[in-house]
Amino acid sequence: MSFRRFTTSSLTLWLALALLPTMPHLTAQSFPDIKPAPQQVAWQDLEFGVIIHFSTNTFLNQEWGDGTADPSVFNPSDFNPDQWMQAIRDSGAKYVVLVAKHHDGFCLWPTGQTAYSIKSSPWQGGKGDIVGDVARSARKYGLEFGVYLSPWDRHEPRYKDSAAYDDYYQAELTELASNYGDLVEFWLDGAGSAGHVYNFPKIIETLRTYQPNTLVFADTGLFEYGDIRWVGTESGRVPYENWNVIDRHGYLRWRPVEADTPLRKLHWFWHPNDDASVKSLDELLSIYDDTVGHGAQLMLGLAPDRRGLLPDSDVARLEEFGKALRERYGHNLALTHAPTSPETSVALDGNPDTFWAAPDHSNHSTLEVAFPAPITFNRTLTMEWLNAGQRIQKYSIDVWNGSEWKTVASAQAIGHKKIDIFAPVTASRVRLNILSSTDGAAIREFQIYNIEPTASSGAR
Repeated sequence: MSFRRFTTSSLTLWLALALLPTMPHLTAQSFPDIKPAPQQVAWQDLEFGVIIHFSTNTFLNQEWGDGTADPSVFNPSDFNPDQWMQAIRDSGAKYVVLVAKHHDGFCLWPTGQTAYSIKSSPWQGGKGDIVGDVARSARKYGLEFGVYLSPWDRHEPRYKDSAAYDDYYQAELTELASNYGDLVEFWLDGAGSAGHVYNFPKIIETLRTYQPNTLVFADTGLFEYGDIRWVGTESGRVPYENWNVIDRHGYLRWRPVEADTPLRKLHWFWHPNDDASVKSLDELLSIYDDTVGHGAQLMLGLAPDRRGLLPDSDVARLEEFGKALRERYGHNLALTHAPTSPETSVALDGNPDTFWAAPDHSNHSTLEVAFPAPITFNRTLTMEWLNAGQRIQKYSIDVWNGSEWKTVASAQAIGHKKIDIFAPVTASRVRLNILSSTDGAAIREFQIYNIEPTASSGAR
């Protein structure tokens, strides 16, 4: 995928900066005032998705196509998106984004805009529609569906003419946005676009005409047009305190993070004799804890092979990953607690649709869990209710040692979900100590786990 930032013309940037002083409503913004849209809240609850790369590159053993591949090379022998979706569902993922057109310009649906598509391939006699088949299969397996449509196009001759290419791209986008049902996410990938000026306002206007609730993924360079932001690397990890609200050009927006990484190390497309590159279970579990466990979305890259199937090794690893996640986070010790108050019990019930709220305008609060007998545990999972904004700015996880509270973990941001990992402790009283919040904190879940380390993963 090799995501890169889009460039913005100096004139456009100058105008944007020049206009800021004339927009007084922006100067009144502060971080605690910014709240998510309903569709952003729903998207963050999905937590884990996959992005699928499958095109002419699959048949040519390459990552970056230059737009010269003959469409006749695209001819999967056993295409079966149900096989993909079953493995994806079993992994625990909740949504699928299909790369409908990569940078080489080859389209996986029978577009009316170019012959450079599956219409010109031998697969199904040129009558097939990969996008349609994948969309139907995803929904059959209870998964949300979205698309990636590369702005960079190395095949289309009109790319040299910004205005002409804008019309071409808008027409492609209109087909995808109007013919394949609700789209949960639309990816804007800026790889290779240096020096090309796109009409981004028109792109978003076109998308919103047909898909008003679709969230747009983009690098922060497209801050004004995105609803989701890129984490900044392809490691699938969030290495910083994760605040959903970010500042760019002097104003603020709610932009939750999506962290992408391929299942096969450094490979977004399938390559032969490459099974050794499949990430290990321990690597995937660590990535999950550093992504979903840091309040972000995990986007795992998958690549069908020349048969049109996910390789057996990938299917096995996805199923293993989902099973391990269910085992790790399927035994919440907080469900055996003795409530310290009826009010706090709603944050300890295993139901993220309920939440405990500290008193309005409070800046410090605690949520305590008491057990009838001491328990041993080594991680906690906390979910903040974000509808009113991200309020918690500093917290600690404390245990009572018989005479005083001892801190076993501390950080700043909680956000959608925070997994704190620490050395095993034994205690009968545990508390979430919210040291600083901009207003009364609200907690959807406070869960407690004792995770046994695997032989190769150590304390994780």
